[in-house]
Amino acid sequence: MHLTDEQLAIGKENFYATIGSDLTRRNFLKDVNARGLTSGSGLGAKFFGYEEIDKLFDNPKKRVRVAVLGTGDEAGVLIGAINPKYVQVVAIADIRPFNIHRAFHGDVSTPAVKLLRTGLIQKYGYKDEAESRSKIRVYTDYKELIAAEKDRQGEDTVEAVIIGLPLWLHAPAAIAAMQNGWHVLTEKLMAHSVANCKEMARAAKQYKKHCATGHQRHYNVLYDHAKYLLANGVLGDLHYIRAQWHRNNRPGADSWKQPLPTAVKGKDGSYTGRLDKVLANFEKKLSDPKLKPGEKKDLEEQIAQAKAQIADQVLVNGGEWSGFKFKSAKDYGYVDATLKIDDSQNPYDRPATEELIRWRLFDRTSAGLMAELGSHQLDAASIFIAAMHGGKKQHPLSVSATATRTVFPESLDSGSIDRDVDDHIHCVFDYAGPGYDPKDELGKQKTITVAYSSINGNGFGGYGETVFGTKGTLYIEREKDAYFYERAEVNLKTNLVKDGKNIKVDKSDAGDPLSAAIGLQATFGDVSRGYCEEIEHWAYCIRKNPEADHGKEMPRCYPEVAMADAVIALTTNISAKRGETVLFDEAWFDCDKDDTPEAKYAGNDELKKHYTPNLGRYS
Repeated sequence: MHLTDEQLAIGKENFYATIGSDLTRRNFLKDVNARGLTSGSGLGAKFFGYEEIDKLFDNPKKRVRVAVLGTGDEAGVLIGAINPKYVQVVAIADIRPFNIHRAFHGDVSTPAVKLLRTGLIQKYGYKDEAESRSKIRVYTDYKELIAAEKDRQGEDTVEAVIIGLPLWLHAPAAIAAMQNGWHVLTEKLMAHSVANCKEMARAAKQYKKHCATGHQRHYNVLYDHAKYLLANGVLGDLHYIRAQWHRNNRPGADSWKQPLPTAVKGKDGSYTGRLDKVLANFEKKLSDPKLKPGEKKDLEEQIAQAKAQIADQVLVNGGEWSGFKFKSAKDYGYVDATLKIDDSQNPYDRPATEELIRWRLFDRTSAGLMAELGSHQLDAASIFIAAMHGGKKQHPLSVSATATRTVFPESLDSGSIDRDVDDHIHCVFDYAGPGYDPKDELGKQKTITVAYSSINGNGFGGYGETVFGTKGTLYIEREKDAYFYERAEVNLKTNLVKDGKNIKVDKSDAGDPLSAAIGLQATFGDVSRGYCEEIEHWAYCIRKNPEADHGKEMPRCYPEVAMADAVIALTTNISAKRGETVLFDEAWFDCDKDDTPEAKYAGNDELKKHYTPNLGRYS
């Protein structure tokens, strides 16, 4: 949705007035405002119902002791979101020097990135890296961490893990952790296949451990407001959701195609040599005698980070860095490959170290746009649709998808393909709406349509969701801003009024200033995307319900919820690959049944067996 500044301002005021109305959340928000709550200091606890924290976390020894497995980009976000009152990181593991460095120092690529990925030194107020390493044990392979920490005794033993590993490692790492008696919070997508998801769910049940997945919109206050408004009829009947995630990534400027150290592919390798130039540029600037102390400190941090990124070259053959011993990428399970669609294509030689560093680009280690981006929006759509069904998560009926690889050959002239994930995907889902009845000709028409697109090459529109109801339209942009309109009236202010037993959206020249002020105060400032709150609540559930009893407090994205999101994303990939509509099977969403979409469409018995859940393979 592309609106003028004036229209956006009207939409924001309407949203604030809608949630601040005495017909909706006024009393609740007045309590939030009176207590001065913000993210990390009680806002999440108030909104999401984990307020009883005094006895659970009344001293540092009661914090949940956590190991972080994989400390790359997404894990860096999670580290930056930790509330130290709830969680104490006691160990980390990563096989990249670059990621170990960023785990402690944060990511200093830009000031904005540093605010997001603060690093452990700043997070816990350690004096320097030496002090932080005296408090936090460091491993390379996550398997080494699990083996070494398994029998540790004392007050700093691991009791839970946060997993930020590449997608293909989520299931083995999570299951090994639960077998060790540790709780799990893994980044989304839950796992690389539905079979893996079901294995994780079964392990959580067998070992009585929390296994949460980081779909953080479940802990974003804007989505909580949206759910409330939908459930209380403010938008009327929900019938259509439009969602997207568009990015400017293109050849020569691709955030998923991280630069490689020269030693990985040689001088002719794509994006190699860039890191050496970056480092040389920083070192040249550092020699300027006119530098101010703050500028010098910033450059020194950037130089240290660039050197750590170049140090990833140790993964070509194995070796040492900063006192740690590393194996080669091959020894860690990554593989060399030659990528080619058909004989008309020039082959692309990809060494194992490139697969490790650029893992999002390859089917073996990633699940592409739907896993990394689309799962966010489809999870949000599920939250909206559940609100129309009494809060119960709904499963889609069907998906029709198409995907292309139009922007990202290695270069537009070479015809060489440097990845096997797609760079565009478009899909349409049908969900059951209220009153849906597949046995009735009219009833089976009562569906809710969700249309989603994720593209590269042009980021116009960014990312977000537009929710269409018969009374109103809700637009949530980048998880940070929300806008409300009376259907298509983007130039008019609104006011909620009582209409019998229902709520009516009125157009009003003045709007509702009092309600807008209350709503604004409750969402003022930098709205949390939900990462802090999801970690807080996970820790709260570990303390409140240590045996993961589903009759007691559970994280909002427990296995059945997270697996549904994975089924949706991974089945969409199947639909796109096959070029046909796929009907969802309810058995795919049942953790106790062996049916999976991958097994149904497997080309042979060996693949079918691979995509059938079997927890015994991890014994």
